[in-house]
Amino acid sequence: MARHVKSIDSNHMLEVGLEGFYGESMQDRKQYNPGYEVGTDYISNNQVQEIDFATLHAYPDQWMSGSDEQSQLNFLHRWLESHIQDAGSVFGKPLMVTEFGRSSSQAGYSTGQRDNMFGRVYNTIYGCARSGGPCPGALFWQLLVEGMDNWKDGYEVIMSENPSTANIIAQQSHQISSLDRVTDLFARVQEMERSMSNKAELLD
Repeated sequence: MARHVKSIDSNHMLEVGLEGFYGESMQDRKQYNPGYEVGTDYISNNQVQEIDFATLHAYPDQWMSGSDEQSQLNFLHRWLESHIQDAGSVFGKPLMVTEFGRSSSQAGYSTGQRDNMFGRVYNTIYGCARSGGPCPGALFWQLLVEGMDNWKDGYEVIMSENPSTANIIAQQSHQISSLDRVTDLFARVQEMERSMSNKAELLD
């Protein structure tokens, strides 16, 4: 399927979009799963040549419901570090954490717990990006604004209502944007977009 998509459109990056659960290709890595499998394989899925970058989700409050906060944070640390390591050394592609969060609908939830989780994720990613590793960023689930009540699922972050979380997000944005590596990458992407636009105009 990835090869077919690339044959139609080779100008856009392609990813699998799965959570990152380990499977049969490297059975020793299953120890980093949250106690179960879902039939997908982080390693073999991302070794497909036409896949440009890997993705990872992190929902320890959902995957390990009933466990305490520290156990969930310990899992989160191992989950992030193992996937970053494999992206760099096993299949050699960039990694994006494309979903993570903590739900307000879980028993015992507090904003402090969510802020702690966001801080852990962002610190890991910043350290990776600063050292030239494969993971330069993360997208939390999910950003809403006032009046979008129908979209709320417990994971929503509304900046005006959650100033402490908004501050953590802003700090991470400033830190990441200050890295020369990320700035250079953004400049290259812009140059590619300009080049593609010029080619399209010539074809017209």
